[in-house]
Amino acid sequence: MKTILELIRKAGGWHPGLYLKIDNPPYMELVIEAMDESGPCGLPAISVAHYGKQNGDAMRDPEMCFELGLAGGAHLNPFYWRNDRVGIEQWSRFIRDGNYYFHPQLHEQHESFAKLWDRNLAAQSFVEVFTDKCILG
Repeated sequence: MKTILELIRKAGGWHPGLYLKIDNPPYMELVIEAMDESGPCGLPAISVAHYGKQNGDAMRDPEMCFELGLAGGAHLNPFYWRNDRVGIEQWSRFIRDGNYYFHPQLHEQHESFAKLWDRNLAAQSFVEVFTDKCILG
């Protein structure tokens, strides 16, 4: 997710309390925020979501959660995917009762979706919109 990493960099880097909301019509707003809890491997975690409205309620379409790793260069490793409009929530990596669980096929799907989403966010100019609003606003 090079686009998300670039947005985080332009916002001053990851830190507790990080919250970015980018309005880029006609696309759904994009929200990037630091999560209070760490990811399944103990690394800082972020949520990335498009939000839309349905019957007045905010709907994640989709939301993905990633761990932010720095070894070998900044990278995002997915562990969660959710889409409220279709009622799906998936964990590809998680800890329960002190045990680490990994679902390789689902994790591969999450990585594949993240790559596609990243290409779409870049094509939709979210970095440029964020940069312009920071300079103007």
